[in-house]
Formats: sequence, structure tokens, C-alpha cells
Amino acid sequence: MTQIEPPQDTAAPPAAPPAEAAEPGPSVARLVGVDLARALAVFGMFVVHIGPSASAVDGVGAWVRGLAEGRSSALFATLAGFSLMLIAGRLEPKTGLAGRQAKARIAIRAVVLLALGTVMAMAYGGVVILAFYGLYFLLALPLVRLPARTLAIIAATLAVVMPPLAYGVRSLLTEPVTAALKAYDPLDRIGGVGVLDLLLTGFYPAMTWMAFVIAGMALGRLDLTAGTVRRRLAALGPALIVFAYGTSWLLGRLFDGVRAAAEMQSAAAHGSGSKSFGSGADMAPPDATGSAWTLLTAGPHSGMTFDIIGCVGVAITVIVGATVAIDCLPRLRRLATPIIAVGTMSLTAYVGHFVVSSLVSVPTGTESQESWVPLLLFVLGAIVFAGIWSRFFRRGPLEYLLNVATKPVKHLR
Repeated sequence: MTQIEPPQDTAAPPAAPPAEAAEPGPSVARLVGVDLARALAVFGMFVVHIGPSASAVDGVGAWVRGLAEGRSSALFATLAGFSLMLIAGRLEPKTGLAGRQAKARIAIRAVVLLALGTVMAMAYGGVVILAFYGLYFLLALPLVRLPARTLAIIAATLAVVMPPLAYGVRSLLTEPVTAALKAYDPLDRIGGVGVLDLLLTGFYPAMTWMAFVIAGMALGRLDLTAGTVRRRLAALGPALIVFAYGTSWLLGRLFDGVRAAAEMQSAAAHGSGSKSFGSGADMAPPDATGSAWTLLTAGPHSGMTFDIIGCVGVAITVIVGATVAIDCLPRLRRLATPIIAVGTMSLTAYVGHFVVSSLVSVPTGTESQESWVPLLLFVLGAIVFAGIWSRFFRRGPLEYLLNVATKPVKHLR
């Protein structure tokens, strides 16, 4: 997901500190663009959770659904890494007392998100990403002072190394071993999503998804106001998309095993619909099992190398596109203000769409869900709520509480 906090101060994950926000022109546009990208990620997750199931759409609807599936949550995770840099120091990492306080803020947020995600998993199952976010933040703490180039190398290395490693470890996990690990896991006993799920077997396992977070951290260390940086990223994003999905598609044409694995992914996605609320933590990603040919596929949520590279390419393209659009089209910024407001309170919007869907009994992620109306109503509701709320308050409701939780950090010495 991102990060999930408003842009008013360094304590806030998704946007800039007051000093940074006070800078003229491109700096402000850059941060507003990130909020716009975050709002698009929120709406993408709405599509997956509330929109029609994969088997119930075709044409443009199928394209929208396919674009959102897996990629919206990966965009969220990339933005989460970007937001960590807003806390830890954008172009220059904070050091000394400021650095220690920044790390403490990140750690507190991690614990809060881990707790909130565990509680929500009790009602909505393993599809909730918040507990995974908490673990991402904790794992990212040792990396917050690294430069962009080093972070990019680490992200690329994880994208290549972790999928086959995770596949190998999963293949060694027998049911008795898994049951034994879960039996002594308090998180699993409370919410059904335990350490094993968070690291390896859940929908957003840290072993493979940390590549998104660290890629976002690398982006956060770049000066996105610089024309050269923007042009390079504008070329890099689409290049990664074409390379990842194009190569996987080509391998599917050359090798029957890859084609069969990809077809099984597609059939599983269409057969099970979206990752429905309350689905339970025992649900595994589509490609948690299967032949080794799966490693060369790029299906959504497969966690394979081509999937990760392609999703990072999509995330870069969306973030750069949003920042450039906001910078170059002032009228767009004015028109999109309510949508941007959703991005500044994405934690509230994300949690809210789970809660509201339960209260109004929306048939989420099931084969019976064929209408786009519930999705459109949720998107419109989020825009209206965020637009009105932001006129009176600096932070969204949950963002405010998350910020309050970090207040004790100022006493750290």
C-alpha cells in the first residue's frame, strides 16, 4: 500500500514536511503528484476488492480489472517505501538525534500497522495488507540511510534472488511443519495471519514484496523535480514493463511448461474471483505452489521475478506520470484536488472500504458480483469524504491517530 499518512510533516509518511511543502513550484507539485499516485493505488484496490470478479468482466472492464489486480497493491508498497524516505530524510538521510527519532517514528508506525492489520485479519482474512506493511517497515529500518543507487541495487537483487528462494522454501514446507510453526505463533492464533504468512506464504509476503518497498525508497532518494531524473524514470518505467511482461510472454510461446503455468494462474484467478474479504488467512497466493516453470511467469500476485519487475515498472510510470501531470497542468491539479485528498488519507480510505463494505453487505470478491455500481459508489464516497474532511482537518481520522502514536518520539534523546 504506501504509505498511509498525510503530507503535513516529516512524521507523516505520504508527504512532505512543512519546510519542504513551503518550497515553490516543482517541489510542491512533486509531493502532490505522489498523493495523486497514492489515490490511484487506493482506487485500484477498490477495483479488486469491490469490483466485479475476474470471470464476470470482459472488454474494457477486463482490462481495468487486469491492470488493478496485483499492481495496485504493488504500487502501494512502492509508495510506502517512498514515504519512509519522507520520514527518514528525502535527499539527505537524517542523522544524530533527528535520525534516531525518525527511526523511532517508523518503528511505532510499524507496530501500529501490524496490530491493526492483525485485528482486521480476524474479520476480513489474509487479504488485508496492513500487517504486512508493519513488517515491511521494520525490515526497512536498517536501510533508511542508504543512497538511491545502493537501494536500487538491493531492490533489483531481491527481485531476482528472492522469488526462486521463496519458491524453494515453500516447496519444503510440509503440512506438519506449517502446522507446528503456526501453533506457536501468537499472531496466527489471534488473527489467522502469522509470521509465516507475513514472511513467505501470505498474499504479500515480505520475502518477495520487500523489493517494491526498497524500490520506492530508492525513488524517494531521487530529486523528482529534476528534468533529467524525470526523463530517465519516464524511460525506465515503460522499459521494465515491456521487458518483464514481454519476456514472460515470449517464454510462454517458446516453452510449453511456462505456457501451462501461466494458464493455470489465469484459470485460478478467474475461478476464485478476487481476494474476497473474510477469505481467511489460509488462502495462498495463486503461485505459492506449482511447477518450477512458474518462476518464469508474470501473473498478478505470483511474486515471481517478472511480476515484480513489471509491477515496479508500472509503479514508476504512475508516480512519474502523476508528478509530471500535476507539475505541468495546474488546472488538473485544481480539478483533482478531491482525488488528491484521498491520497493524503489513504489509510482511512483503505480501512474504510473494508468496514463500509461489511456494514452495507456489498458482495465483495465473489462470483455473484457482476456490477460496477458498488465500486463507483465507493470511489465517489471516498472522494466526497476526503474532499470535505480535508477542508477542516489537516489529517485523515486514522492518520491523525497514527500521528498521535508517534508523539512520544520527541522525548527521545
